Amino acid sequence: MQLDKLLHGGDYNPEQWLDRPDILAQDVELMEKAHVNVVTLGVFSWSTIEPQEGEFHLDWLADIIHNLYAHGISTILATPSAARPAWLARKYPEVRRVRGDRVRELYNRRQNHCYTSPIYREKVAIIDRKLAERFGDDPAVILWHIGNEFGGECHCELCQNAFRAWLQKRYGSLDALNKAWNATFWSHNYTEWSQIESPAPHGENAVQGLALDWKRFVSYQSIDFYKWERDCVRELTPKAEFTVNMMYRFNDINYFDFAKEIDVASWDNYPTWHKPTETIEETALDTAMMHDLYYSLKGKPFLMMESSPSFTNWQPVSKQKRPGIAELSALQAVAHGSDSVCYFQWRASRGAEEKLHGAVVGHDGREDARPFRETAEVGETLEQLAFVADTRRVKQAAIVHDWENKWALEGSCGPRNCGLGYWKELACHYNALARRGITVDFVNQESDLTGYGLVIVPMQYLLRNKFAQALCDYTAQGGTVVVTYWTGVVDESDLCYLGDTPYGLTDLLGLRREEIDALYDGETCHCAATDDGAMEADGSILCEVAALNDTDPATPLMLYAEDYYAGCPAVAVHAFGKGQSYYLASRFNADFYNDFYAQVCEKAGLQPAWPEQLPAGVLATRRGDFVFMQNCNDHSVDIDGVELEKYSTRLVQLEPVDEDDES
Repeated sequence: MQLDKLLHGGDYNPEQWLDRPDILAQDVELMEKAHVNVVTLGVFSWSTIEPQEGEFHLDWLADIIHNLYAHGISTILATPSAARPAWLARKYPEVRRVRGDRVRELYNRRQNHCYTSPIYREKVAIIDRKLAERFGDDPAVILWHIGNEFGGECHCELCQNAFRAWLQKRYGSLDALNKAWNATFWSHNYTEWSQIESPAPHGENAVQGLALDWKRFVSYQSIDFYKWERDCVRELTPKAEFTVNMMYRFNDINYFDFAKEIDVASWDNYPTWHKPTETIEETALDTAMMHDLYYSLKGKPFLMMESSPSFTNWQPVSKQKRPGIAELSALQAVAHGSDSVCYFQWRASRGAEEKLHGAVVGHDGREDARPFRETAEVGETLEQLAFVADTRRVKQAAIVHDWENKWALEGSCGPRNCGLGYWKELACHYNALARRGITVDFVNQESDLTGYGLVIVPMQYLLRNKFAQALCDYTAQGGTVVVTYWTGVVDESDLCYLGDTPYGLTDLLGLRREEIDALYDGETCHCAATDDGAMEADGSILCEVAALNDTDPATPLMLYAEDYYAGCPAVAVHAFGKGQSYYLASRFNADFYNDFYAQVCEKAGLQPAWPEQLPAGVLATRRGDFVFMQNCNDHSVDIDGVELEKYSTRLVQLEPVDEDDES
């Protein structure tokens, strides 16, 4: 999609109001007042479109789509596969998922179908093709939204057979599989494919290679189901573009793989603002990290498909957004590359699970209610910012985030079996860079590192040989790389590397791992500066014990100051080819990362979005030729003689950016 405006709207469920034409008419009137220019339709409409098998009702949907379009509102049309009707679950029980304990679920909730079931795929294909035949060439439809929030797994016999077929294709032979899973341990060698079962709470759950491959299969099968749906629509609408709405820190699907199959990345953004243990800036940084991840999946603007104009009803505490936060949150998404601000949902439902979920229009239907007024203000602001639509971001720093590594890291037994904090580790690096106004992308082990001035490799426990070499090549050619503790431990089968580790990186780093020590929650190990540096910090979670190489060793910048590893490098730097590498042996406090990356970015030639030091709580983000400065404080601040009100955003135009400038 190449947009000349920022999209503003959200999930609209008119099927809940077909008996109230007055409400449907009011919706259009209010949408115009709120500066809405797009809605998502059809996400949960299956039982209205096909109330009985083979009986289709599409006229109501066409009327809604065309009436909205006549008022300047386009449609993102969803396929309804995420919530099947009761008749389908009753007549065809195989479409219902089987849990890990091998019990088939009853008809319930949503996102509960078997991705493998031929019958479910057949029924989905029928309704998707009906939609494509009717609306495939309709100018009112600008994008297809396949399903909704893909996730979950099924352990039925259909999925077991599909898993075995997937394994046969991956390994070719049982001998290769047994070797990859180190199956001789505990006498777990398989002699027939039929002996293999998915992990279960009352069955096999200790073969980590099996558990890792099951997660890979679940991700693969989820994406395969999406492709099935997409291609059913594409057969009739070859020019259509497609998205799926992804989720916060989602674990079950490798989104880098998913991104290869979609045209536009989108995600559902529901931060919990106003937590007593977290500042507005900290919540904003956590959300920003997700925005940057979804920009990175395609390397171009994404869509914020869902957000709440006020509060949710499914989080432990449903806190209202304070005045100003709705616009701050909306413009933060735009600053980080979103071409939309959309909400769930337009009008509050009268009953069921989400009746108390925040909506643009509440049960009172009033346009003077605060959520509606603030939404309208956001819509007006987005119209004024139309010029930033479809603009890209400069390449500066990249953080490696790899789903398969996360699965393996968290599935391993030891050195910590609780509180390892993978996302916290990513945030340590991300927050320090974001506070400096450095643009951050996320990459995986298949990504091209060309153009980045800095690459950070946090806890890359599962390290592929090819990527280890790519890191060495990148650094040798002049790049700067930061590698943390617990990297390069196992291969892609979760088999420990033999010989010196971090695997493939000992020459790059100028040192080798000797031990890893786990610390209890709250336990720390003090680290002191060497004569060559001024840094000091406390290590936590894991403390890696490394020895310098005998030849071409790294230069320590900080040393452990206590315990048996006192005197070992806690932070080190090493020249490698035209570039340099840094090694971090533990997880440190936030002040360390702020100081460390200030030095690293300066040496790497990375320029912050704003040249001057900004007040605490103010974040600067660059998009194209513009800098968004956002005040996350509950008080106004002064920036270069201009007062920035609390929870507000200031936009500054820069000199045009040279897209070929790697810094």
